[in-house]
Amino acid sequence: MDDASVRRESRFLAATDGLRLHYVDYAPAGGNAAIPVVCLAGLTRSAVDFDALAQALARRGRRVLALDYRGRGLSQWDADWKRYSLDVEEDDILATLAVAGVDKAVFVGTSRGGIHTMRLAARRPELLKAAVVNDIGPVIDAGGLLRIKGYVGRQPGSATMAIALAALKLVAGPQFTSLGQAEWEEWAHATFVEKDGRLQLRYDPALAHTLDEVGPDSGPILFHDEWKAMAAIPTLVIRGGNSDLLSTETFAAMGDGHPLLERLTVPGQGHAPLLLDEGTIRAIGEFVEREG
Repeated sequence: MDDASVRRESRFLAATDGLRLHYVDYAPAGGNAAIPVVCLAGLTRSAVDFDALAQALARRGRRVLALDYRGRGLSQWDADWKRYSLDVEEDDILATLAVAGVDKAVFVGTSRGGIHTMRLAARRPELLKAAVVNDIGPVIDAGGLLRIKGYVGRQPGSATMAIALAALKLVAGPQFTSLGQAEWEEWAHATFVEKDGRLQLRYDPALAHTLDEVGPDSGPILFHDEWKAMAAIPTLVIRGGNSDLLSTETFAAMGDGHPLLERLTVPGQGHAPLLLDEGTIRAIGEFVEREG
C-alpha cells in the first residue's frame, strides 16, 4: 500500500549499449541526506519485490533505489540472452547509480542481487557503506539451482491469476510453509502481470538460458574471493530456514574472517525470503539505521 509520506517515482535511463533500463526511486516526502539504499533483485525478479521494504525504509528517512535488470520488470528485453550476464548487469547497475547520483549506498541484494553486491565489494568497494545479503553466499548449492531451472521461463499461458497462484503454491509451498494468503497473493502479483488480456511473466523467458549449464552432475558455484572482499563491510546475511541455495554449513562459515557479520534466519521460508514480513523488514531497517 502506498504511503503519502513516501515519494515514489518510476525512472528510466539508457544503458551504455542503448537498452532502456528502469528503476524505482523512493524518498521521504520531505527529502533526506542519509546514505541511500540500493535494492538488487534475484535472477528473474524485479523492483516490485522490494516495494514493502523500500517504503518502510523511506519512512525511516532513507532514499531507496530498486532496480530492474535488463529483461526484467519495466526494463527492455535484450535481443541476445547472452547479455543477461553478471558483467553486463553490473555495468547497468553502475550506469543507474551514476544517473541517480549515488556514489555510496547500503546495498540490499537478494540471491543474484547478493552476488552483484559481493562482486561490487571486490571491484568497487568504495560504493558500499553496508550490505544486506539475502539467501546467498560464497558457496551456491547446485541442487537449488537445478530446482529453479525446472520452472524458470515457463509462461502461464491462458491461466488466470488464481490458477497461477495455485501453481506457485504447488511449486514453492514445500519451502514456504509460513506464508499467509496475503503474502502468497503479493508474491503472485510480483511474478505475473496481465498484458493484452493474458497473464505473462514479469521477465524475459529467455533468462532460462542462463541456467543451461546447470545439471544433475553440476558442482557448487563458488564466490570465495568476492565474499572475502566483504570482510570490511558491515553485513547482515539473511537465510530462509528452508533454503536449498544457502546451506546451514555455508551460513555458519560465513562469519569466519568477517567480524562485521550479523545473521538472520527467516523461519518457514526458502529461497529466497520474500522480505514482506514485519519482523524481517524491521530487522533490515534497524541494521540500516545502525550501520548506514
